[in-house]
Amino acid sequence: MFFSQAGARPRMWEASPSEHKKWVEVFKACDEENKGCLSRENFKVAVVMLFGYKPSKIEADAVMSSVDPNTSGILLKEFLDIVRKKKEAQLYWNEIRHIFTAFDRHYRGYLTLEDFKKAFKQVAPKLSERIILEVFRFFKK
Repeated sequence: MFFSQAGARPRMWEASPSEHKKWVEVFKACDEENKGCLSRENFKVAVVMLFGYKPSKIEADAVMSSVDPNTSGILLKEFLDIVRKKKEAQLYWNEIRHIFTAFDRHYRGYLTLEDFKKAFKQVAPKLSERIILEVFRFFKK
């Protein structure tokens, strides 16, 4: 991936009060037994409600393995942190997709060397062609 290899990281993102409230409401709605935590299945339902997809077994396993073993599920604080991180990642990938699409002028799904040169001339006009070529070759591997 271009940006992560170049050292870019997703920015910290904070939910608006209304979005935070929605996350808490979803947590409460999915906490059917009012235990103050979400089971694996309830977590999956919450993800569907917030992100529109059912998490894979691998994703659910990863989340559940990070949960404190002394609790019987995902606590609200943990849930809010998980949702915030998922939202950050979603926004980050949307930004990358948007930037890529802006440079993929022919809608091919990839950038040619000419596309790459034009893109760099727009965002870094003083960058030498030699460096642009080196970067293109590095990411083409």
